[in-house]
Amino acid sequence: QVQLVESGGGSVQAGGSLRLSCVASGYTGSGSTMGWFRQAPGKWRDGGATLTSYSATAYAYYVKDRFAISCDGSENILYLEMNNLKPEDSAVYYCAARDRALPRIPAIQALGHRAYDYWGQGTQVTVSS
Repeated sequence: QVQLVESGGGSVQAGGSLRLSCVASGYTGSGSTMGWFRQAPGKWRDGGATLTSYSATAYAYYVKDRFAISCDGSENILYLEMNNLKPEDSAVYYCAARDRALPRIPAIQALGHRAYDYWGQGTQVTVSS
């Protein structure tokens, strides 16, 4: 059974940084497309960043040049480095993974939540002004 567990959220002042981690178990990260999404109260779940099975990345315009997605050598941990955080970045951040058996998709398409089959429980990020 696939499990994704996020950590690293917290409270930070505007301009600060956080690094989120997502540990995948029951699932081999190699060859998998994974992504980070976020959802603020009363809003849709939005794509933030994705790392495809062929190592392409894509970022939503509102995090581009501030956030960076990466994975470790074993590819069982996905990271999201978040810099220059803004109050509007406050949300629950979710890690997601796409079933390896599914066809490859373009990185930009992988920013859509429908591309994913597995989700973590989320970690809260709060940015104060």
